[in-house]
Amino acid sequence: MPAYHFKALDDQGSVQKGLLEGDSARQVRQQLRDKQWTPVEVSAVNDRQSQNKSRYKKPSAYELALLTRQLSVLLAAGIPLEETLAAVAKQSPKTHIKSLMLAVRSHVLEGLSLARALQQAASFPPLYIATIAAGEKSGHLDLILNQLADYTENRFALQKKIQGAMVYPIVLMVMAIGVIMGLMSFVVPKIVKVFEQSEQALPLITQVVLTLSNIITQWWWLMLLVLAGTAFLFYRFAQTQAGKLAIDSMVLRLPILARLSKGLNAARFASTLAILVRSGVPLIEALHIGAAVTTNLHIKQTIVTAADRVTEGSSLSSQLEKSTYFPPMMVQMIKSGENSGELESMLSRAATMQEAEATNFISTLLSLLEPLMLVLMGVVVMIIVMAVMLPIVNMNDLAG
Repeated sequence: MPAYHFKALDDQGSVQKGLLEGDSARQVRQQLRDKQWTPVEVSAVNDRQSQNKSRYKKPSAYELALLTRQLSVLLAAGIPLEETLAAVAKQSPKTHIKSLMLAVRSHVLEGLSLARALQQAASFPPLYIATIAAGEKSGHLDLILNQLADYTENRFALQKKIQGAMVYPIVLMVMAIGVIMGLMSFVVPKIVKVFEQSEQALPLITQVVLTLSNIITQWWWLMLLVLAGTAFLFYRFAQTQAGKLAIDSMVLRLPILARLSKGLNAARFASTLAILVRSGVPLIEALHIGAAVTTNLHIKQTIVTAADRVTEGSSLSSQLEKSTYFPPMMVQMIKSGENSGELESMLSRAATMQEAEATNFISTLLSLLEPLMLVLMGVVVMIIVMAVMLPIVNMNDLAG
């Protein structure tokens, strides 16, 4: 049964918007009248989507993991696909997910496969669509969806773990900047003003701190403007192809950032390739999708080049080994999988290993960052205290 967007006035005169299913727009209007509502606008989901394919907001990582698990469970229980999609839409409290799933259901009712219907919705990643297409082709869609649900949940869990580990350092940094700015803006000027009135020669460190304090109090608006302008220009530059290449190249030259970027991209590539190969997606297609999910353009190009060489007959491990972007252990595991005919299994192990290594490295990095920030804040506060105390000590020496 097709889905329709509606806008109507309820019995209180308030505007109501939502989704209803019906055989026709006329039937949906009658459903609204039965509720004592006045229909204002009724349009088919498919019509609106064709006018603007990007209309549907893409599901978040959590929403994608949740709806994938729901699809997996319902299909495994033997519920028909059309009813499964309707149940997922009905279950979701989010309007954009409800609208999205009803649109997918409408396409399925028109005779499209689930993968094709998801592609029409233009809200799902290529990995998702390719995996489901492979599941439909093999006749084991419920099993493939279960694997896809595990994959999306693991990706979401890794993302949340990284975000959670970054909360404390960010809060600490904001507090440190706030304390230092407060001291420089309010405390230092009042204390040093006393010494200026006494016409006493101030120590060099006090003069420097006082100058910085004056700049902050008088020109804070200009500092914010310059900071915002710089951030905006950097953002615009980072959106260009040349900017992305330059930034990605710089990241790969900096030791800590290079290890972080390589680790995260290797983990993402390995886990993506693992689920695609396990689902029956051809290796070349899986490599191109794996390249698409990486965030560094240089690593992405390396994978695309490797896919071209594999098409010509080379092994995947030999191509990845030529670059310095992938850990030797991961390359060796892929090579072992190719030789033993168990590439799918070795890719899964490599993905698990890389995800654990990337998570541990980030945790270690953040655990070192916290005391470092405390030390830096302590040094800055100590300098400010010295700038205030030195004139007092000098005055006492003169009085003595």
